[in-house]
Amino acid sequence: MLNIFTLANGRLFQEEIDSLEELSKFQPIWVDLESPSLEEKRWVKQYYGLSIPEDAMDEDIEESARFYEEDNGDLHIRSDFLIADDEEPRAVRVAFILNLQNAALKSHGVLFSIHDEDVPVFRLLRLRARRAPGLIEDAKEVLLKLFDADAEYSADTLEGIYDELEKVGKAVLAGEVTDEKAGEVLGAIARQEDLNGRIRRNVMDTRRALSFMMRSRMLTAEQFEDARQILRDIESLDSHTAFLFDKINFLMDATVGFININQNKIIKIFSVASVALLPPTLIASIYGMNFKFMPELDWAGGYPLALGLMVASALVPMWYFRKRGWLK
Repeated sequence: MLNIFTLANGRLFQEEIDSLEELSKFQPIWVDLESPSLEEKRWVKQYYGLSIPEDAMDEDIEESARFYEEDNGDLHIRSDFLIADDEEPRAVRVAFILNLQNAALKSHGVLFSIHDEDVPVFRLLRLRARRAPGLIEDAKEVLLKLFDADAEYSADTLEGIYDELEKVGKAVLAGEVTDEKAGEVLGAIARQEDLNGRIRRNVMDTRRALSFMMRSRMLTAEQFEDARQILRDIESLDSHTAFLFDKINFLMDATVGFININQNKIIKIFSVASVALLPPTLIASIYGMNFKFMPELDWAGGYPLALGLMVASALVPMWYFRKRGWLK
């Protein structure tokens, strides 16, 4: 899918392109390619003179090769954007190419973005740019606002983790936790821990991209200050992610503690049973030894006496354990 975004009266408007001829009708500041076909890549190369690298979407590209500037002045940035899906949180790799000297454009350059699936941050920026005039002025501003929206999206996701952990905390600390309930709690905690880790990695990647843009000296003084403010916002998220890691560890330890308590209750039952049955076993062992003459043949009360002693020797320890409260 090939979408272009143009500025009109300070607002960002989106147009979906279905042919090469349609590209000549617009002067975009942002060209977005979502799962582009070979034909759409050919249109971009033919009209804008831009060749999309074959490794643009590779996940195993070296970290040092994700930010670089070509000889013609094009800036290449590969950054990951978070998708906080309830079922499968993941990061989507987006390749940006910032072309500030495009002969096909009479405006302030164009930003090209290539990705495999729709990104929530992109939708958020499109919505804001349509409603807020003057939010975006050029292609560099688009990239900055995308990273700004990414930081805000991460903050919103952290708030969601706070809410989910609060529910988990109430379930853990409200009362007795069964093994089944503990399993559900551990699953919920693991999902939030994974999401929290992804957020931390996402903001780290955004910080690196912004630092690269600031070092390239392509930003105006106002845009440079905007980038610094975004970095400050990202730094404020670090303390929240660290706190959430501590909270997750506490809830994990508390849940595991309840599981150990439940297991200790089971072990206690076996311990009490083994101690209570030890005297009857001893009596039965002594009575069952090989005598010269079988006692039950010489004494009719042998069996009843042995059984009575076995029952009494089992009840006395049980009574003692109950008195001490060990059977509760």
